[in-house]
Amino acid sequence: MEGFKGLVVILLSSVLVNNYVLSRFLGICPFLGVSKKLNQAVGMGVSVTVVMLLATLATWPIQHLVLDKFGLGYLQTIVFILIIASLVQILEIVLKRFSPALHQGLGVYLPLITTNCAVLGVAINNINDKFTFVQSLVSSLGCGLGFLLAMVLFSGLRSRIDESEVPKSFRGVAITLIAASFISLAFMGLAGIVDNLFA
Repeated sequence: MEGFKGLVVILLSSVLVNNYVLSRFLGICPFLGVSKKLNQAVGMGVSVTVVMLLATLATWPIQHLVLDKFGLGYLQTIVFILIIASLVQILEIVLKRFSPALHQGLGVYLPLITTNCAVLGVAINNINDKFTFVQSLVSSLGCGLGFLLAMVLFSGLRSRIDESEVPKSFRGVAITLIAASFISLAFMGLAGIVDNLFA
């Protein structure tokens, strides 16, 4: 049961407390760029979640069975970037084949997953936190769901902003960043919830 509790804590921490976008400020580019429409925000969030899971599925064994075993740990960043880039290309081909509307809706932002620092950050942090393979997968799932949650919340907030009368000096990027900071502050208020969950 302790193992299950640990996995639940990792999952909830990744989604709420250590949210990669709102707490660690990774993956800001797609967060600001693709959150104007709900369907694009959900598509990007799901795509990033899938890539995070696949990246962890590929990078954790390579780190432990190849890089660490042969003393090649200094190649970690380069190898992980190559793996993530390959996974994004595969995902783009699959989306183009099975969901052309989503592929067209994501447009230029789909290749941005390749350079999304949140995906690389999850893969590297799972290694640095010394997570087991299962813990790494749960952490990646939580980080992806946290990214999706942030995208959906911010998309809803941006639609409300578009319907509001914003002072001229705050229109555009300014009000977008102010709104993002409010959501970030709200998530920081959840910091103690996971620690007290199983107390």
